[in-house]
Amino acid sequence: MSLDRRKFLSRSAVTGAGVALAGAAAVPSAEAAGAAGAAGVAGTQRGHKKPKRYALTVLGTTDLHGHVFNWDYFKDAEYTDAAGNAQGLARISTLVNRIREERGRHNTLLLDAGDTIQGTPLTYYYAKVDPITAKGGPVHPMAQAMNAIGYDAVALGNHEFNYGIETLRKFEEQCDFPLLGANAVDAKTLKPAFPPYFMKTFRVKGAPPVKVAVLGLTNPGIAIWDKAYVQGKLAFPGLEEQAAKWVPKLRSMGADVVVVSAHSGSSGTSSYGDQVPYVENAAANVARQVPGIDAILVGHAHVEIPELKVVNEATGRTVVLSEPLCFAERLTVFDFDLVFERGRWHVESVRASLRDSGTVEDDPRIGRLLADEHAKVVAYVNQVVGTATETLTTVEARYKDAPIIDLITKVQEDVVRQALAGTQYASLPVLAQASPFSRTSEIPAGEVTIRDLSSLYVYDNTLVAKLMTGAQLRAYLEFSAEYYVQTAAGVPVDVEKLTNANGRPDYNYDYVSGLTYEIDVAQAAGSRIRNLAYRGVPLDDAQQFVLAVNNYRANGGGAFPHVASAKELWSESTEIRTRIAEWVTAKGVLDPKDFASVDWVLTRDGTPVF
Repeated sequence: MSLDRRKFLSRSAVTGAGVALAGAAAVPSAEAAGAAGAAGVAGTQRGHKKPKRYALTVLGTTDLHGHVFNWDYFKDAEYTDAAGNAQGLARISTLVNRIREERGRHNTLLLDAGDTIQGTPLTYYYAKVDPITAKGGPVHPMAQAMNAIGYDAVALGNHEFNYGIETLRKFEEQCDFPLLGANAVDAKTLKPAFPPYFMKTFRVKGAPPVKVAVLGLTNPGIAIWDKAYVQGKLAFPGLEEQAAKWVPKLRSMGADVVVVSAHSGSSGTSSYGDQVPYVENAAANVARQVPGIDAILVGHAHVEIPELKVVNEATGRTVVLSEPLCFAERLTVFDFDLVFERGRWHVESVRASLRDSGTVEDDPRIGRLLADEHAKVVAYVNQVVGTATETLTTVEARYKDAPIIDLITKVQEDVVRQALAGTQYASLPVLAQASPFSRTSEIPAGEVTIRDLSSLYVYDNTLVAKLMTGAQLRAYLEFSAEYYVQTAAGVPVDVEKLTNANGRPDYNYDYVSGLTYEIDVAQAAGSRIRNLAYRGVPLDDAQQFVLAVNNYRANGGGAFPHVASAKELWSESTEIRTRIAEWVTAKGVLDPKDFASVDWVLTRDGTPVF
């Protein structure tokens, strides 16, 4: 597919001037044709009793994660859930078309808050199997869809960096909109490596135009989570400090409205501890601390926030935040009311609401556009790579040692053991961590396909080997066990309330293979690991082990103790998901006797919970 591409920022221009589109990007509607110039408007204004008003609509999505269609590639079926949600940019396109028709296309702006090119087999396929970076390679499906829908600007998400900078830059080149990241800077010069902002001018009949500035901010955690790709090349300062730098500049450039598109949640918390001095989920902090912002499109946290009002500490003005649900399940609608008084436009009010993708059908235009790409990926994920002797599932994997998670740890152990063969670390015991990422993954008895295995490991993580001591592993397991809610002996156990203590997500709870231990959930957090042993002998705190971990955990994701600072013995760029597929393909038969073991059990005062 050929694209008429606009070039927003020269590849060599890391000085970071923002993207400004005046007039051409906002051609006046027929109603607004022949609008008076600013000089003529002043006289007209004096003759009116009522000030001139203008209604602007800003639409927003976030955390699309490669969802173009309402299709579950892991189940090879249309996506459904108990809440009746629907997913995909094809649905968003329908919603956007309706709102543009209602409000006038030239009174709307369409934004996204990041995490675009990772998350489904569709995005994996065009990053790794048929990569967009290959000579004469394809145009990324997300670029095609978002270009067709008419996005104006997109903030960088942390997952944009998962496939390396080359893939990200190629995607950027294929987009008809800028990828914004005011706090994604060159590591040496500290100048913006991507456009910090985007400006668009809206013509108004009988009044001066309205200038809207969009500031893009991304997540400081990229420096940890994708260290292998960005270290020494890019740096990611805090959102608050960069917003404080850029918002006054945008106002001085004549911006009447300032919207921030931030790939950062609103909670004020971080998942990486104190490894960097910046807050991961800083959107509400930005609203509170930085004057001059009217609204913030929030991303990263995968939560639904129809409208959150935060009062700026310096001005007392209310900043409106909204986060639409991820995977294109919701569309945020910001409605701005502006009034022209004392020679300039003022934002009088902002309201935010959500539109539900489940209430509309796919835009057939997007279906036609990407039918071929979709079909290729469906065929790819349905390739048979082996046979399973029995059904394996993650349904109980959060609270029972499940064989399906042992498959992950076994593969990781084997890969690391082979990688360290012949080195000075070859004689050390190899352990492995893995998390119950999904609550619904299943490998059915019979033929095993790539999609079955992909559903087990939904992230594009790679493998790292770290040198750890017994004492460090003990602390690691204690931290992991904080995932459970303290539950007294004898109290009935509700598995829906047993896990995710203090909001800890499932992907931040780890199994560790090769050790045996009990997790006593009747005890307070920090003193739950009991009878910790290696090969039946109580664990020696001084003994050294090799821990096979994913790169997210190895770089500090989840703030597990010791692992980020531990000596790295080996790492690779092949995804763990691919290693699992290779392992199963080589075996031919997936039999739990080849990988399953009971390493841990939940107890209360020494008695098993289950």
